[in-house]
Amino acid sequence: MMQSLGRMYVMYFNRSYKRTGTLWEGRFKSCLVQEETYLMQVYRYIEMNPVRASMVDEPADYFWSSYQCNALGKKSDLLTPHSIYTRLGRNEQERQLAYRGLFAHQIEGKLLEDIRQATNK
Repeated sequence: MMQSLGRMYVMYFNRSYKRTGTLWEGRFKSCLVQEETYLMQVYRYIEMNPVRASMVDEPADYFWSSYQCNALGKKSDLLTPHSIYTRLGRNEQERQLAYRGLFAHQIEGKLLEDIRQATNK
């Protein structure tokens, strides 16, 4: 599906801007996340990518991040809370507080390397 979507968008973009060629260097990557504890670590990894890339100072500052919804309560029709997220607390405020707590420390060392390796395989 992602491959087809990408092809269609490239054709649209090239036609609109009277150009040819590819838009992206690499291909779409995905990996299966099976463990509940690992999912929250992957959330942290993804939400911190713009911070690690020095695009923003805080994950809440990145417009396209789900951090604003999960940690700060911003409403979005694009986000459906995962059942693991909903178990972080009994109500929205508890869940948001628990989610923000996940970001008290950076992901480092072996966990960071494991996530990167899983994504690149």
